[in-house]
Amino acid sequence: MNFGEQDERFMQRALALAAETVRLASPNPCVGCMIVKDGAVVGEGAHRYDERDHAEIVALKMAGEAAQGATVYVTLEPCSHQGRTGPCADALVAARVGRVVVATLDPNPLVSGGGIARLRAAGIRVETGLLQQEARALNDGFAQFIRTKRPFVTLKAALSADGRLAPADSARVAGEPFWLTGAEARAEVQRMRHASDAILTGIGTVLADDPALTDRTELPRRRGLLRVVLDAELRLPLESQLVRSVADDVLVFGADGVEAECAAVLEAAGVMVAHVPMVGGRLDLRAVLAELGRREMLSVLLEAGSRLNGSFVREDRVDRMVFFHSRTELGSDALPFAEGVALAEIEQRLTLVSRRSFGSDVCVAGYLHDAWECADALG
Repeated sequence: MNFGEQDERFMQRALALAAETVRLASPNPCVGCMIVKDGAVVGEGAHRYDERDHAEIVALKMAGEAAQGATVYVTLEPCSHQGRTGPCADALVAARVGRVVVATLDPNPLVSGGGIARLRAAGIRVETGLLQQEARALNDGFAQFIRTKRPFVTLKAALSADGRLAPADSARVAGEPFWLTGAEARAEVQRMRHASDAILTGIGTVLADDPALTDRTELPRRRGLLRVVLDAELRLPLESQLVRSVADDVLVFGADGVEAECAAVLEAAGVMVAHVPMVGGRLDLRAVLAELGRREMLSVLLEAGSRLNGSFVREDRVDRMVFFHSRTELGSDALPFAEGVALAEIEQRLTLVSRRSFGSDVCVAGYLHDAWECADALG
């Protein structure tokens, strides 16, 4: 499609509206919509789960009769099915809009393309693909979940200049965090936490660093950040920051058959406990992700140590990687980024790679899996 400068400008605004609903739309996707007539904005809106109306409906209500003959810019294909609300495609047809520009198709294989087909059948001009990747990046979790019922997993790691995760255990002080990156990079990590439904780590990291694993952005959220610990033997200390700050937001996975008394102690402190099988001496990651999906956790941020990182990567449970490279060197005795995994090999597999600077640190991000491939196939 050939889009003009004005098209891109209005779609950028629609994307900005969608971004404002991060953690306010889940478990629905983040969607923004602009309605423009004769170069002037007559309606705009975004979807917030608790307010029910989809972005197109919010914008149509603002535009009123001015929507007739207007151009609609929407970041996700208008729905064609009945859910909590009626089909947005039908509402656009009823409003007699003239043109609809869609950033990306719906990733749900059961409905993808249906909204566009309904609009075109009504004689409305429809164009797709404007700023598609930017629109998809907002909803990787939704795209993954709607197809597989499991969350989209992003592995985040701060790495030394020589590709190491942390000093050797012998060089660490238990309970004291070790910072490789600067304040700017750590602020970006907080934004990543805010954009996630859950954050996951292992008991080893908890015992070594005593992290709080909180979203400290102070931005609004519909659901609190679920803090998840893989802890086969349920060793989570009651004096840890996680337990002391619990507010129905800490979930610990223990092994099937672990002593009931251990679970009872944590549950009495307000911690949720789930049990999954052991596979190869470790908790079954497939079962962990399935349970998180059952709880409608669409996106999971993995902030873990070398062993758990290695397990997730070797079992192909990571969808996106985000590395913050510092200038500090830790030496060959330091812990690798992921046990049994070559960093260079992983970086070579990444697609849609981006690089950004945060202070003196460089962030390299890329995908191992495309949660939207079904939308490509149907589009």
